[in-house]
Amino acid sequence: MYVGIEAGGTKFVCAAGTGPDDLVDVTTFPTTTPDETLGRARAFVADHTDGLRGIGVASFGPVELRRASGAYGSITSTPKAGWTDIDVVGPLRAVADVPIGFDTDVNGAALGEARWGAASDVESCVYVTVGTGIGGGGMVSGQLLHGLLHPEMGHLHVTRHPDDEFAGRCPFHGDCLEGMAAGPAIEERWGRPGQDLTGDQLSQAVAMEAEYLAQLAAAMTYILSPERLVFGGGVLHLEGLVDSLRARLVGRLNGYLAVPEITDHAERYVVLPALGDHAGVLGAIALADRAASHGA
Repeated sequence: MYVGIEAGGTKFVCAAGTGPDDLVDVTTFPTTTPDETLGRARAFVADHTDGLRGIGVASFGPVELRRASGAYGSITSTPKAGWTDIDVVGPLRAVADVPIGFDTDVNGAALGEARWGAASDVESCVYVTVGTGIGGGGMVSGQLLHGLLHPEMGHLHVTRHPDDEFAGRCPFHGDCLEGMAAGPAIEERWGRPGQDLTGDQLSQAVAMEAEYLAQLAAAMTYILSPERLVFGGGVLHLEGLVDSLRARLVGRLNGYLAVPEITDHAERYVVLPALGDHAGVLGAIALADRAASHGA
């Protein structure tokens, strides 16, 4: 058995099990202070130590993934107030002496979707979440994307929609993708959450979101050439957004990549998570399985 922890900026999801058909316990609680939130995560682990083979953590970031670093396993320069330079792995290791897999929440979700979900039939994929923040992770030939740090797709510069006068809300970059298109940007721009928008406001929100996300999708298509783009997160529930995103992506490519997998079957290229709201925590369980297999 494994414990998976999806450490999100809004909520933590903890689960025990081995995969989507074997989740014996799922617990969700809000992300408050590090002491309180990690305390609840530690308590969940402590309740599931019998037969525990590994722990996986898929965390909001940025995070330190370099094992040679003294800050390995920590959240680093996050815009989440109070969470800068917070050790996540250390407190969990103190509860259970088992291998721990640690990665970004979006890399974890990419791994989960590649193993059990919407990307299980391809060799490469990118997973993007659009919610409280925007982040992206990916897999190529079974390997999660890492480098000097990890992908930070949500902070790409975007060209403004011509009707958008919103200043942007990223504390680091202002009008980067996250600053313009994450859930809080929608709420600040129109004075209400995206799920509450109707009429012209909803139409405008969908048009702007589709334009910004299509810019990201095009960039990932050009740079990484994935076989599938999986878009998750609460903002994707906006009515009509997914279809508009697909159409704008094809239009933005403008025939340059004339491959039928995109031009004729965009509905198969840009997809929603097959694992739904459990993509992140199942990805964390997959990280735990990998860690146990490699003795990490």
